[in-house]
Amino acid sequence: MPKLPSPRIFGVSLLAALSLAAVVGCEGQTGIAAAGGPVVRTPPGSISVYQLAGRLGMRVVASTATSATLCSGRDTVTFFADPGGAVYVNAQPFAGHGPISSAGGMLFVPEPLAPQLAQLLPPPAPRPRPTGRWVGPLGPVVIDAGHGGKDPGAISVLKTTEKDVNLAVAERVCDLLAADGVEVVRTRRGDRFVELNDRAAVANRCDAELFVSIHADSCDNPDASGSTVYICRAASLDSLAAARAVERALCDAGVDSRGIREADFRVLVRTSGPAILIELGYLSNPAEARRLQQADYQARLAAAISQAILQHLRS
Repeated sequence: MPKLPSPRIFGVSLLAALSLAAVVGCEGQTGIAAAGGPVVRTPPGSISVYQLAGRLGMRVVASTATSATLCSGRDTVTFFADPGGAVYVNAQPFAGHGPISSAGGMLFVPEPLAPQLAQLLPPPAPRPRPTGRWVGPLGPVVIDAGHGGKDPGAISVLKTTEKDVNLAVAERVCDLLAADGVEVVRTRRGDRFVELNDRAAVANRCDAELFVSIHADSCDNPDASGSTVYICRAASLDSLAAARAVERALCDAGVDSRGIREADFRVLVRTSGPAILIELGYLSNPAEARRLQQADYQARLAAAISQAILQHLRS
């Protein structure tokens, strides 16, 4: 795994309302979330067309490295990448949009473009939110067990594969959520390989209330330990709230935490709705690797994550 730059912990000004605390982890020792997959080199101050679609209440119906089309019931927005970048709203050119960049095989647009387009388009219909008397199904929630099949993910110092740890915890989370009446969608069942783009596409197709990708971390420093919850740099408030709920629940369950951090993982920036990525702990730490392969510890992790998701859906 190539080295990646250290993650940026959220500043107090950005997350003051959520009271997030910075914690010391593996900074200076290795890259971020070594087992979490590739990080997209997102242009500064930009969001993906998938994130833009979520903010506008639209869907991405076509996307390549050079163009993308967003649609709602009656409106269409089309983007073409630089050089010669252009934006069309209902087939009419939209001026003053700023640079349209390509990274990781998808388009990114300046974040201020979202409110500009929102002024031209009718507001999306509000999603029904559960109340204290809510009796219908919650969700859908997409649970993504990271890696799988030909992609083992990180290999622990005890030779456990990350894909097996991820799946074991993810399956327990799914079972617990389903028992509480949550509609659960899995990105994979069993030891199966699923492309990263396809994992995000599952959440986009079902208009998920939350996408949760479950991983285990690895680091050159064998002393690094603790869970981490990631959100992308342009995360929505719903993503931030879900991350905080999970991080707090893991702490309450006695799981060491490195806090909430930012990283533009492909599955996060390619998901239109709220999305988080959880690193359960470090497979490179002998003691933590031993815990992560134990069924009772996996059950503790799953119980904390599922209760946090349920709390988030009901809040």
